[in-house]
Amino acid sequence: MLLAHPAVLRELLDEYAALSTLEASEGNEATRRRLGDVAYTLCVSTGTRDIDAAVIAARHGLPGARTFDDSVLETVAG
Repeated sequence: MLLAHPAVLRELLDEYAALSTLEASEGNEATRRRLGDVAYTLCVSTGTRDIDAAVIAARHGLPGARTFDDSVLETVAG
């Protein structure tokens, strides 16, 4: 599966968050339609079928999003 570039994911996440806030406060048809478009694009870009999973997957696709296991790091004696 092709993965979207992190910059694209960041833009989509930012737009989705902004539109969600705007839709909650205004709730006009144009905002709902654009929110639906961005949600669909996030789902397609992440290979998911629902927006909650898409947001999680997109966040994991961003640089620095993964946790690192430091158990393999060498301990330096002080």
